Amino acid sequence: MAVWFLIHPQGLVLRREGARVALLGDEEAAGLGARESDAHDLGQLEGQRALAAAITDVAPLAAPLFAASPFEMRNVHRDLGEEPFRLAGMANQLVDWAKTHRFCGRCAVPTVRVAEERAMRCPACGLLAYPRISPAVIVLVRRADQALLARGVRFPLPFYSALAGFVEVGETLEETVAREVHEEVGIEVDRIRYFGSQPWPFPHSLMIGFSADWKSGEIAADAREIVDAQWFGADALPLIPPRLSIARRLIDAWLDEVARPR
Repeated sequence: MAVWFLIHPQGLVLRREGARVALLGDEEAAGLGARESDAHDLGQLEGQRALAAAITDVAPLAAPLFAASPFEMRNVHRDLGEEPFRLAGMANQLVDWAKTHRFCGRCAVPTVRVAEERAMRCPACGLLAYPRISPAVIVLVRRADQALLARGVRFPLPFYSALAGFVEVGETLEETVAREVHEEVGIEVDRIRYFGSQPWPFPHSLMIGFSADWKSGEIAADAREIVDAQWFGADALPLIPPRLSIARRLIDAWLDEVARPR
C-alpha cells in the first residue's frame, strides 16, 4: 500500500471528498496511469510508502473514475498539513528534475535512472546528474523597531515580504545577503545572523533565512525587481506572506521580539 503524490502540469492531483481533499491510493494512481516502476520513493507518510510520479496527459483526469483534480501547490498547505506538504514539495522537485534531465548534458544521450542512488546516469559517457538544488537567501532587515518589507514585481499577490535572491558563484551566504539588499533597495547592512532554512521546491530552491541590521543609506528600490519597499512598524504591517513560508517565520519572529516587554 502506498500514498501517491501525482504531479500534473497544473499542480498536485488530489481526490475531492466534499469540501476536503486527500492524496490518492494505489488503485486511483494506477487508474490515472502512474506506475510504481517509474515512481520516486519519498519515504514514509503515517506508516505508508510515499511515492511520486508525473502525469503529463490531461486526458486521464477527464475519465469519471473518481473526483480528482490538480491543485496549485502553494494552495494545498492548509488542507494537507506540514508533513504531506513537505513531501508534495519534494515530489514536485523530483518530477521536475527527472523531466529536465532526460538527456545527458555532455553528449545528449538519453539518461537512465540509477537504482542505488537518486541520480540519472548517461550510459555513454557515465556523467551523473543529481537533483538540482539552488541556494537562495532571504533576509529581514531591521532598523530600531522597524522592519524592511518589499513587494516584488513577480509576487502573485500584492503582499510585502523579506528581500531574497539567489547565491552567485564564489559567494558566501553573508556576501549574498549584503549584495542582494544593496542591489534591490540601495542600503548597507551589518550584523548578518542566520535564522533557519526551508526547502522551496518551486521548482528547486533552498531558502536560507537571515536577519540583518540597517547600517546606512536610504531606500532606493530597483524597479526591475521591486514595486515598493518601506520600513514598517509592528502595528502598521501591510499584507504579508502566508504561514507556509520562511518569510512569514522571519516576520513572526521579529514581531515576537518587538512585542516583548523591555
